[in-house]
Amino acid sequence: MNATRQDAWTDDEDVLLAETVLRYIRMGKTQLEAFEEVAKRLSRTSAACGFRWNATVRKQYQKGIQMAKQERKAQGKQSIPDSGIVPDPTGREGESFSIDDAISFLENMKQTYTVNPPKTQEEKLQQLQHENDTLKEQLRRYTQAWEEIGKVWEWVYATQKKEG
Repeated sequence: MNATRQDAWTDDEDVLLAETVLRYIRMGKTQLEAFEEVAKRLSRTSAACGFRWNATVRKQYQKGIQMAKQERKAQGKQSIPDSGIVPDPTGREGESFSIDDAISFLENMKQTYTVNPPKTQEEKLQQLQHENDTLKEQLRRYTQAWEEIGKVWEWVYATQKKEG
């Protein structure tokens, strides 16, 4: 069994959680089933997925939830027909989803990039330069510590030779 993750949620994981829950709602399935699917895909627990959905993600998708419920009612709780299936633009292998899923996905991406526009090349370069400087400093400290340890071992060997 894979170890479950306990790290912070990424925007992509939030989108995957939301899209999966909305798809399950449209298909007339339970949110618990959606949490289980997402948990397997992200190596998290279904409880963690449910908590994330209820505490954070659900608030951002109120309109999508209402639309999914309306679609489910209009379809009489039947699954989405295969005629409207298109490849998943997120690159998840072996899956497909409906046109409505694609529209919802794109609307969410538009909202995400409006709120958090992608960094400019210069900002990315500055971030990478800062990260590089930080790593160089860490390497310098590790190298210095390694040299100090080497000196200690030389002293230990010299002391043993004198005593032996």
